[in-house]
This record gives sequence, C-alpha cells and structure tokens, in this order.
Amino acid sequence: MTAIIDYGAGNLQSVEKALRHIGCGCFVTADPAELRQARAAVLPGVGAFGDAMKSLRARGLEEPIRAFIASGKPFLGICLGLQLLFESSEESPGVAGLGLLKGKILRLPAESGLKIPHIGWNSLTIRKPGGLFAGVEGEPYVYFVHSYYLQAEEDVVAATAEYGATIHAAVQKDNLLACQFHPEKSGEVGLKLLRNFKAMAEGGN
Repeated sequence: MTAIIDYGAGNLQSVEKALRHIGCGCFVTADPAELRQARAAVLPGVGAFGDAMKSLRARGLEEPIRAFIASGKPFLGICLGLQLLFESSEESPGVAGLGLLKGKILRLPAESGLKIPHIGWNSLTIRKPGGLFAGVEGEPYVYFVHSYYLQAEEDVVAATAEYGATIHAAVQKDNLLACQFHPEKSGEVGLKLLRNFKAMAEGGN
C-alpha cells in the first residue's frame, strides 16, 4: 500500500483518486507508524512552504519522512511536496526545508511579463528518461499551479520547463522522486507517471 502523507496542507483527494484509478492501493495518514509500514509514499502539497514545514514538524512527520526515504522505498513529492525536499524557499525566509536534496526555491520572475502564479499546461524537456518518465516520449504537456520554482544544485533534474525561467520541474535521485507539476491533473501523461511510480512500489521498475 502507498501512504499519502497528510500534514494538513495537501491536495489529498485528487491524488488519492488518481492512484485508485490506476489500481494503486493507497491510504491517507498522518501517523508515523502507518507511514513506516507502507511500501511507497507520496508527499502532496498546496500552500506555503513555511506553513507546511511547521505542520510537518508539529505532527512529528519530519524524521519519519527522512527515515522512509533512507529505507530505499519509493517516495514521490508533488508540487509543494517537491519544494519541501530542498533546503530553503524565498517564500519563507529563515525556514529550513527537509534539506534532503541541494537547491533553493525561488519566486518566478515578475519581470518576465508572464502571469504569476503559473497556472496551466506547459511542455517538459525530459533530461533523464526512465524511472518516473519511463515510456514517456517527446515533450509532454503537464499541469502546473505555482509561484515558486526549484533551482537544484546537484545532478538530480529529470525534466525542465520554461516559464520566465528554466524550471527544474522534476527530480530523481535513487528512490526519491518529485515533480513541481501535478501528475494527478495532467491527463494520460500524468497517469503514466503515476503508473511508473506504482511499478516502482511493486518492485517492477
């Protein structure tokens, strides 16, 4: 079973619905003991970086998340769930992220003249085929909703997108995967990514 981590700020229902649609057994939990028992985990997110980190820590989920990832089990961060894996965010100065990957979260540049937040479909350039992107070809379109974006500082970037800046839109490092966009809202491409994650959870990818 795949755990969907509930820290009070996640877009839980659409993620759960999408996972169930592809036949992935899942459950929503804020219980560290239940998280430890899961075969895979998803950290969704909608909201502010600082509030989310405060909630994770208040619920005693920070160390269980670290331990889960260290165990080698598949872990997927979505949207804010990607940002929380990194060190810091301009959205919440002085608030430390999980720091599991090296990089910063920056505000999309207003001087680009593009509308912020970035809401809608955008194409991806896949940098690391395989893993989450196994069987995905070309420059697929996926659905974004965000005002801040990742600038990774290590070689983990699996896909990028362009929107006033080069957005590091997905990352992969061993069992740790994350995407800035919402696969659960990205049509057939998004479902393909979730199926790839499901296959990893089942030991087949």
